[in-house]
Amino acid sequence: MKKLLDLISEELEKAFEAAGYDASLGKATWSNRPDLCEIQCNGAMAGAKLYKKAPIMIANDVASKLAESKTVTDVEAVAPGFLNMNISEAFLTGYVEKMGKADKFGLESVKSDKIIIDYGGPNVAKPLHVGHLRSAVIGQCIKNLCTYVGNDVTGDIHLGDWGLQMGLIMTELRHRKPELPYFDENFTGEYPKESPFTLAELEEIYPAASAKSKEDEKYKEEAMNDTFMLQKGDKGRVAIWKHIMALSIPDLKRNYENLNVSFELWKGESDTGEIINDMVERIKAGGFAYESEGALVVDVKEESDTKEIPPCMLLKSDGAALYTTTDLATLDSRRKLYDPDRVIYVVDKRQEMHFTQVFRCAKKTGIVRDDTKLDFLGFGTMNGKDGKPFKTREGGVMRLEILLNDINEEMYKKITDNREVDEKEARDTAKTVALAAVKYGDLSNQATKDYIFDVDKFTSFEGNTGPYILYTIVRIKSILAKYASLGKNADDAKLYLDDNGCSKQQKNLMIGLTRFAASIESAYDELAPNKICAYIYDLANSFNSFYHETKIMTEEDEKKQEGYIALLVIVKRVLEDCISILGFSAPEKM
Repeated sequence: MKKLLDLISEELEKAFEAAGYDASLGKATWSNRPDLCEIQCNGAMAGAKLYKKAPIMIANDVASKLAESKTVTDVEAVAPGFLNMNISEAFLTGYVEKMGKADKFGLESVKSDKIIIDYGGPNVAKPLHVGHLRSAVIGQCIKNLCTYVGNDVTGDIHLGDWGLQMGLIMTELRHRKPELPYFDENFTGEYPKESPFTLAELEEIYPAASAKSKEDEKYKEEAMNDTFMLQKGDKGRVAIWKHIMALSIPDLKRNYENLNVSFELWKGESDTGEIINDMVERIKAGGFAYESEGALVVDVKEESDTKEIPPCMLLKSDGAALYTTTDLATLDSRRKLYDPDRVIYVVDKRQEMHFTQVFRCAKKTGIVRDDTKLDFLGFGTMNGKDGKPFKTREGGVMRLEILLNDINEEMYKKITDNREVDEKEARDTAKTVALAAVKYGDLSNQATKDYIFDVDKFTSFEGNTGPYILYTIVRIKSILAKYASLGKNADDAKLYLDDNGCSKQQKNLMIGLTRFAASIESAYDELAPNKICAYIYDLANSFNSFYHETKIMTEEDEKKQEGYIALLVIVKRVLEDCISILGFSAPEKM
C-alpha cells in the first residue's frame, strides 16, 4: 500500500506536468506550519531557475490544475512560490479505512534478508546488572522491528564464557579448595556431578578474584594460564566450566524472561573453540596474517582512514585467543551454519574500534561474503541523576533484578494509591506497566547517546513515558468495552464521514495514523527505536485530544458513533503493534 505522501506527490506530479512543468517538481511534504496548512510543496521554487520564471507564477499555474482534485483541497499559491494545501477529508477517511483492512496497516515489506542480531553479551558467572539493560532492550526491539518489516531474524545472546573471567574463577577456586580433583593432573576418575559451588558462591568468587588480579601480578598470571588451559581443552578446567554454565544459564534465562527478552541462539565464545585453529590457518595460508612482537595480526587500515586503525590481533604471543579471535570465529561459524545477509551487533559504543577491526578483517580475509552487511549499533551509557553511571546508594553496580523489583514496587504503589484493587491483579498490572516504563524510558532516547535513568519520570502517567502510552491504550479498551456492553461489535464498525465533515481533532488523529508506515520504515532504516516512540507519543496525544473534544459514547447519531469506534479500533491496533515492536504489552486495566 502506497504511503499517503506518495499518493499526494503523484497528484502533484500530474498537476505540474499538466501545467507544462517537469513532473519531478511535484513532491509533497508535511507542512512545517500546520497552523497554515497540512501539506506543502516547494517545487515552484526549484522550477524558477529551470524555467526562468517567477516561482509564484509557477505555483499559481499548478494550483489551477488542482482545483478539481479529490485528493487535496484548499490549494493556495503563497509568495514567493509555495503551494499550501490540505488533505481531502473523504480521501483521508478512505485511506485510513484501507489501512485498517490491510496487513500491517499497509506497510510494505522492506526486504526479506536473513539477519542475525548479536545482543545481550553477558559474562556467565556474574548476575545481570544495569549495564546489561540497554543491550537487551535495544537488541530485542531491533530484532522485533527487523522481523516486523519482513526479514528472517535470529537473535544470539553471544555469552562471554571463554575469556579471562573463567580463568579467574578457576584460580580462585583452586586457592580456596586445592583438594578438588579438577586441579590434580594425575586424577583419572570421573569428576563430581555436583558443582563445588552454589550460584550465590559463584557470584561472590568472580569479583573477589577480579579484585585480587588487579593487585597481584602472579595471581593474574595464574588466571591467564587457567584461561589458556581451558581454551586448549584441559579436562579438569572444562569440567569446572560445565558446572559454571549449568548454574549460570538458567539464572540468565530467568532474568531475561522478566525483561521479555528472548534469544533463538544461546551460543557463546566457547562455541568457537574447535574452529579457531582452522580459521587462523586459512587466514595465514591466504597471506593475510603476520607476526608482530610475537603476536599474530592482520593489517586492517585503509587509505581513507582519518585516524589510526591498529592491526587486528588474531592470537597473543602465547598462542591464546582474544575477543577479536572469538568474534571472527563466530562470524565464520555463522556463515557456515546460517549464511546471513546481515549481522547487527548491539553493544557498548566504546567497542567501536574493536568492531571496526573485526569487520574489516572478516571482509579482507573472506570470512564473510563481500556483500554481507555488518552493522555496529553502539549504545551510550545509562546514567543516574548525577550524570554518572547508574549505581546503588552504596556506590556499587546495581543488579538488574533489584532495579526491576524496585520499579515494580513503585508502580504497585501508584496503582493501589487511594483505591481498592485486587492484590494479584494489581501486582500483574504493576509488572506490565513497570516493564513498559523501563523499556520506553530507554528506547525513547537515541540509542547512541548517554541518558539519565530517572525513575520518577519514567514511571509517570503523564508526558512522554511508557505508562502514558499504556494508559492511552487502556482508555481505548475501556471505550470499546462499553460499546460492546451495548450489544454492538466494534470489529464490524465502519468509518463514517457525514456531510459536515469531521472535527479538527478527528482529522489530526487520522493523519497521525497515516504516518505509521513511514515511521516504521525510518526506524528500520536507521536502526532507531526512538522514532517509533516519537510516533506513538504523537499518536497518543492526538487520540487524547480527540477523546477530550468528542462525545463518543453519548453521541446520538449511531452512524457517527460507529465511525468513531471504527477509528478507535485502528488506533488501538496500531499502538499495540508499535509497543509489541518495542517489547512490551498493555494491561486490560490501570
